[in-house]
Amino acid sequence: MIGKRDLLFFGLLLAGAGALAFHLVPPRRAPGPVSYDPSPYHASDFRTGVTKLNEAVNGTIRAESLKVAQPADDLTIARRLASALAGTVPSLEEIRRFEQLPPGERLPWYLDTLLDDPRHADYFAERWARLTVGTEDGPFVLFRRRRYVAWLSDQFQKNRPYDALVRELLTADGLWTDHPATNFVTVTLQQGDGKNNQPDPVRLAGRTTRAFLGLRIDCAQCHDHPFASWKQTDFEGLSAFFGQTHVGFSGLYDGDGDYVIEEPGTGEKTTIEPGVPFSPEFLPAGGTRRSRLAAWVTHPQNPYFAKALVNRVWALMFGRPIVAPVDNIESGDAPPAILTLLADDFVKHGYDLRRLIRTIAASEAFARRSSVDFEVTKLHEQTGAVFPLTRMRPEQTAGAVLQAASITTQNSRSHIVLRLIRFGRENDFLQRYADNAEDELDVRVGTIPQRLLMMNGKMVTDVVKAEPLNASSRISVLTPTDKAAIDAAFLAVLTRRPSETELNFFRERLDDKSQPRSQHLEDLFWALLNSTEFSWQH
Repeated sequence: MIGKRDLLFFGLLLAGAGALAFHLVPPRRAPGPVSYDPSPYHASDFRTGVTKLNEAVNGTIRAESLKVAQPADDLTIARRLASALAGTVPSLEEIRRFEQLPPGERLPWYLDTLLDDPRHADYFAERWARLTVGTEDGPFVLFRRRRYVAWLSDQFQKNRPYDALVRELLTADGLWTDHPATNFVTVTLQQGDGKNNQPDPVRLAGRTTRAFLGLRIDCAQCHDHPFASWKQTDFEGLSAFFGQTHVGFSGLYDGDGDYVIEEPGTGEKTTIEPGVPFSPEFLPAGGTRRSRLAAWVTHPQNPYFAKALVNRVWALMFGRPIVAPVDNIESGDAPPAILTLLADDFVKHGYDLRRLIRTIAASEAFARRSSVDFEVTKLHEQTGAVFPLTRMRPEQTAGAVLQAASITTQNSRSHIVLRLIRFGRENDFLQRYADNAEDELDVRVGTIPQRLLMMNGKMVTDVVKAEPLNASSRISVLTPTDKAAIDAAFLAVLTRRPSETELNFFRERLDDKSQPRSQHLEDLFWALLNSTEFSWQH
């Protein structure tokens, strides 16, 4: 006979299995749209900023006598937002909620949903980590990249003013585990050959100017820049700001000492005093060297700081910067009007990153189609006359595949089992897909190994299988008609509904009863994931 303890044990097992199943397989009906605050989008100051941006973009287009693309549909724009801000595509669950809202509220709601989602903070954190510390593991023990990325994610989640974030990166002291911002410096620690684990002023000066000012002053490291105004002494003066930064038992700290360089040929040593290549009036007289440099870099009137950030955010949202290369905005020509306009607005509103993103997302340029009935030139894409076609980054591709394979939104609120599965699949995929490292805007075309990985790789094969948690299986079971199933598959993978031709083509396949419906859906998902349309931001 089964005793009470046995019944209790089996009852607990069933309850646990039920709870797990509830979280792994959510209810069929998606929750209704969440409430959000539309006031930022209706504020007169915000509308004025968007209007000025549109006028600047359209003024350039008219001056060049360019044809202009028509506005894209809401789902296309939502896909752009998800890809640019979270490295993924909208989930089928999000699309259903999106379409329950009135047309005028859909995009603002979805944008704010993304900005509040940890996926956005995590994605931007990784982008900024690559920009500021690169992709290498750094010196053993004295560098913690994961702690650094997690800290950056927290800053983006809080929407911390960008100038404050940069100042902390440049001035933080203490242990790299307790004060993660110090990893910006400790990643450059020089090990071996009697270097005593001290930071590398040369690397720090180069990263500081490229990441925060969008300038390649480090090209003047060995000699005066051949094409710009930067001198070798300019770069040496910037490096000297890190000459008194040391690492000890208490972590990173500022102390005494000079920045001394040695001539390679003669061995002659020269002490270099800190100095800036322009606008010395922005440099405070007092404070530590790093704090003085941070104040100069983030000064509201620094002609490059805000522009560098605007240029990079524009590049992440459009796939192309306003000024290319994104880390070299200095040129003999005057900066484009939209770069100056957005930079001034960014400074005026307290370096509010989310406001900047909202402004760009609300612009006519961001909402234009990429497909047109006229020849598209590089100038069309540069001026915002059309939305540029760009290949998705490896992380975006992985995120899009994994999200398309689930009808529910995959984020940090998902069940721990799903997150662990996703983490393993994503890491394995990125290692094989050949990540393009620190280059955020690599325009190279896809490679044959990448296409083969998408066609035959384990991750894609696993996520399209007709298994209980995969979208192909759930759509096969839950949709009442073939049309509904095909619609759902297209929405999940391509964030659009099929054309009449596509619908009829796949209906014929589903009419074939020689294979189960689930197999047809599996094949459909595989075909859509391997389409050219899927792997491009458009």
